[in-house]
Amino acid sequence: MLGKKVMKPEFKTLAEWIDKAYGVKTINIFYDTIDKGTHPRLEICFEHPQERAKFDAPNGFSFDSAKQKAIGKKFQETLNEQGLIRKNGFSRFSKKLASSEYKTENIWVIYGDFESIARIEANESIPEEKVKKLKKGLNNPHIWEISRAFSYTTFFLYSDEQLKKYENSEEHKKWTDEYYELLKKYDPFGYFKREFFSISLDSKENFDKNYESNWYYYYK
Repeated sequence: MLGKKVMKPEFKTLAEWIDKAYGVKTINIFYDTIDKGTHPRLEICFEHPQERAKFDAPNGFSFDSAKQKAIGKKFQETLNEQGLIRKNGFSRFSKKLASSEYKTENIWVIYGDFESIARIEANESIPEEKVKKLKKGLNNPHIWEISRAFSYTTFFLYSDEQLKKYENSEEHKKWTDEYYELLKKYDPFGYFKREFFSISLDSKENFDKNYESNWYYYYK
């Protein structure tokens, strides 16, 4: 997105086909192998999560297998036209296997989006000392902790009673405004929009009682 890297030339035809077939904008394609190099994998990257979601299965928990198969087949076709497919351990044109050649048999097609990663990086890039300074500046003795995980931020009150008091309150809105002002300085792509952004609230009482005072259990 910053123009520091470009898509490999051999993937451009596939990207154009995906964009036309599914009404999306492919920003990059990555190829690698897993299982000690025996299983090829292809990741198609879009900018927004709404685009990536077009490739989910109806259950929302897996990928649409028909689209995976179609993209895998098209990948094979485009590489075959360029002479870049491995056949029985050799290239089409030489007995020596070139490093630029690709495996395509039983390829696993997956998807990702830039926005989701950028939102996580923005939130986690805020220096901890600035979060502590924000907490101090709010000057509210009921705030126990400000916790960040991925692209989400939670203000912890001490008790469940305090939690109920502040939920959907003017104070909650104020905290969201203050945190958003800090967050947007670390969001160069502007993916966080104030009208859709809100901090979450929880309590130390809940954290201690139901998660054994353990952050791993809380965010698991």
